[in-house]
Amino acid sequence: MVRKYPKILLTVVILFFVSSYAFGLSDAFKKNIYNPGQLKPTDSTLKVKIGENAPDFTLPSLSGEKISLGQFKGKKNVVISFVPAAWTPVCSDQWPGYNLAKIIFDKNDAILLGITVDNIPTLYAWTNQMGDLWFKVLSDFWPHGKVAEMFGVLRSDGVAERALFIIDKKGILRYAHVSDINKRPDLKDLATELEKLNKN
Repeated sequence: MVRKYPKILLTVVILFFVSSYAFGLSDAFKKNIYNPGQLKPTDSTLKVKIGENAPDFTLPSLSGEKISLGQFKGKKNVVISFVPAAWTPVCSDQWPGYNLAKIIFDKNDAILLGITVDNIPTLYAWTNQMGDLWFKVLSDFWPHGKVAEMFGVLRSDGVAERALFIIDKKGILRYAHVSDINKRPDLKDLATELEKLNKN
């Protein structure tokens, strides 16, 4: 059963998410963040279309289990968050922020899958420094960037775009957004798109 939350509570969470920076970053963690500088905002062409079946995939997770998109069909709406690379500023800010926004996912009967092209040891060290994340973190390391390539978000330098996808319980892609790689995506837009699933 999907829990109900007051709109004012969701608004507060979104405002806090948008206005805050580096939620889970200790001073020691911040010193280990690599800043790549200003990058080309986008560098890929989407291969998926709204209204069509999302490509299924299976990837290893930090927990040691293999996670497939198809295992959530008929059970949960799925949000996929592709981020470019571990130990970089915006990525290290974006994912901890989703801990504060968990109620938005719960309200819309959705789970979140975080995906990067980093290998498991790198993701383990990085996310361990962030603190506990409530969502599954998956490695698209080998074959390198295969899932990012399936969605059309693998950049020419081998990292993924900063992209969000929403797949409904039928496995249909309902939302796709590739952000400027240098900026954190707007949580309000994601919340709005998740709300639309309840109206269909």
